Amino acid sequence: MFGIGTQEILLIALVVLLFFGGRKIPELMKGLGKGVKSFKDGMKEVEPDDEKGKTTPNA
Repeated sequence: MFGIGTQEILLIALVVLLFFGGRKIPELMKGLGKGVKSFKDGMKEVEPDDEKGKTTPNA
């Protein structure tokens, strides 16, 4: 996995924990989850170009 081992992942997690603090991380994850959900909902609304041509006749 990109040359990242267990020790590196633990070190990154420790630095993030020290930088943001234990109380701020759940808030950040909640915001990230809302952003991902919003992105997925937006992608469902977008029609591919092929389907647009089939449903609307060109005049």
